[in-house]
Amino acid sequence: MHRPVLLNESIEGLNIQRGEYYIDATAGEGGHLWAMLQKGANVLALDRDENQIKKLINMFKEDKNVTFEIGNFASIEQISLKCGFKSVSGILFDLGLSNEQLQKGGIGLSYKKLDEPLDMRLDKTSEITAKKLINSLNEEQLYKLFAKNSEELYSLQIARAIVLERKRREIKTVGSLVKIIKNVVTDSPNGAIARIFQALRVEVNSEYQNLESALKGALLLVRSGGRIVIISFHSLEDRIVKRFIKNNHLKQLKKKVIKFGRDHFTFERSAKLRVIII
Repeated sequence: MHRPVLLNESIEGLNIQRGEYYIDATAGEGGHLWAMLQKGANVLALDRDENQIKKLINMFKEDKNVTFEIGNFASIEQISLKCGFKSVSGILFDLGLSNEQLQKGGIGLSYKKLDEPLDMRLDKTSEITAKKLINSLNEEQLYKLFAKNSEELYSLQIARAIVLERKRREIKTVGSLVKIIKNVVTDSPNGAIARIFQALRVEVNSEYQNLESALKGALLLVRSGGRIVIISFHSLEDRIVKRFIKNNHLKQLKKKVIKFGRDHFTFERSAKLRVIII
């Protein structure tokens, strides 16, 4: 079982009380879920990735204090009420990708997996893929997508290069997109590549809209004195969380916590933890 970044800090932030009800809104590989159950929590484990949930069901089949549900956390209120979690003491959102999704997903989430297809869908029922976006949006639409979802400085140049390349051939794989970006950003291109892949993944999975909906739903589910814990991995996600705190006049336990990941995954190095007290 992969140890999530900021595991101890997030569990401490939830302030788990034995026998009370909590939601792991991004159950993933089960690292946070395991720690929550060890503290005696009753947990609703939610994830939009069906394969992840199937593995967790098998992993925790002996534990009677966990309820599993496949679903998008944008619908957290409806899902929780359906599962009998009407008033909870805490909700955890870990907005990062799991180790397994990056290494074994086969859908082009990692820019290092050059032969993988440009898919990026965490929910296979969705019709929008990264390949579809790359090959159908015009230059201005691609530019706006990259700029809005990642604030990449070379968004316009990369969009232009993509449109030129696809006139020759359809852009299908991670490697073909990486090559285009490297031709545009010749000096230290990895940052630009990571941001463009982030922008596409965010768009394919409606990540920012889903986060906003999830936070609104969480606010209706968490009882007075309960907590919402959010681990974000880039500034645009964190900006949504900060705006949510400000607009709803909420109290934050501490200022943001930043921890450099101990693993080889660069995205973990920018992790930020926020604990909101309702």
